[in-house]
Formats: sequence, C-alpha cells, structure tokens
Amino acid sequence: MSNTPVIELKGVTKVYQQGKIEVQALRGLDLTINKGEFTAICGPSGSGKSTALNLIGALDDATSGTVKLEGNDLSTLGRKKRSHIRRDRIGFVFQAYNLMPVLSAYENAESVLALQGVPLAERKAKVMPLLKEVGLEGMEGRRPDELSGGQQQRVAIARAIASSPAVVLADEPTANVDSATAEKLLDIMEKLNKEHGVTFVFSTHDPRVMKRARRVVMLVDGRVDADQHKESGEDAQGVPQ
Repeated sequence: MSNTPVIELKGVTKVYQQGKIEVQALRGLDLTINKGEFTAICGPSGSGKSTALNLIGALDDATSGTVKLEGNDLSTLGRKKRSHIRRDRIGFVFQAYNLMPVLSAYENAESVLALQGVPLAERKAKVMPLLKEVGLEGMEGRRPDELSGGQQQRVAIARAIASSPAVVLADEPTANVDSATAEKLLDIMEKLNKEHGVTFVFSTHDPRVMKRARRVVMLVDGRVDADQHKESGEDAQGVPQ
C-alpha cells in the first residue's frame, strides 16, 4: 500500500428530498483512501455508506464538498467525462451481480474492455488468465443462468478488474451467497489486492468482510465515527457486527 491518495472526500454533504422532507445522508464527510487499501465502510442502515460509495463511483453528486478520484474533482466534470471515468477508472461489484444474461462469462468479463475499444486479441490475453485466477477456467462459455451465485460474482470481480481501474467499489458483494462462498470470494479479492495492488472499497454489513479488511471505517449519521487501521487477519475491535 502506498501513500498516494486515490479517493479524497472533503466536507461532503448529501441531502435527498423525499416529498416535503429533507434527508441528510452525509454530514461533512472527510475520508481519504490510498492506493492499495483494502477498506470496509460499514455502519447501521441509514448511516450513509451506500451514499458515500455512489459519490465515489460518480453515480451521484454531492450536495456540497469535494469528491476527488485520482485528483480529479468529480463535481467539475461534464457528463461525458464522468462516464469515461466510471468506465475506465472504477470497477464495480454489486450484490446483485449485474451481469448481462445473454452474454457468456467470458463476454461479461471482457465487456468493459470491449467498450474501451481494446482489440480482441488483447482482450482475450487479459480476460482468460483473470477467469482462471478467479476459479472459472472451463466455464468461460456459460451464461449467468448456468452459473451459481458465487460463480456469477466471480465473473463480476473479473469484469471489475479487467481494465485495471484505480479502485474497485464493492457494494455488499457477499450478501447473496452462502458463508463458504463468501469466504472464497473474499480470498479472491484479498489475493488480487495483495498480489496485484488492486484497491478495494467495500460497503458492507458483513462481519466476514470487516474481519478481512485492513481498514474499517464506521459511519454513523453521515459522519466518520471510527476509523481503524489494523493488521490483516485481526478483528475490528469495537466495530458493531
């Protein structure tokens, strides 16, 4: 892990309008995540963790404050530039997998590279070893409905890292799989982090993710309530699970 900031949130607020009621999801959030971190953002429902992930992923705009990715202030960028940053610099892993049902595992995994216009041979040279690394060798031609939930999430992980993004944002990635599969998925992501330096940021309720994370950021009422850096394998002391 380096001291190079990948994500910087400073004084970030986010207010949603629900009918006549204003809901303040984030209240002056300050958070910096450096290259190579394996970080879990956790907290009770309504704490703002999913909102924070959406802002980091350029899926939504802050009401005030700044959100920077690799030094780029996302609020100052036009729609096209933000779209390109989402495509090229951010990998997404969702709890619902979000795979294209008509595409094979290989085609789903290479989809971001295809959108980037990467030549076919180069895509294959990158994606095939990735699918092997996440344990899907021999399953490249299967469509999502021919894969288990854990296998689908492995495809999503391969897709997320295929384009070598600055950060992978994982929103409750273990929510829809059993305990054994969750541990295997975390093994894969931890290996990618340690061996390839992939930066992971999780939004999670899962104590298994918190245990594996080397940094646990607890949000309460839209602010950082606790921020613990720990050695790999240590439990997050004092973090509600």
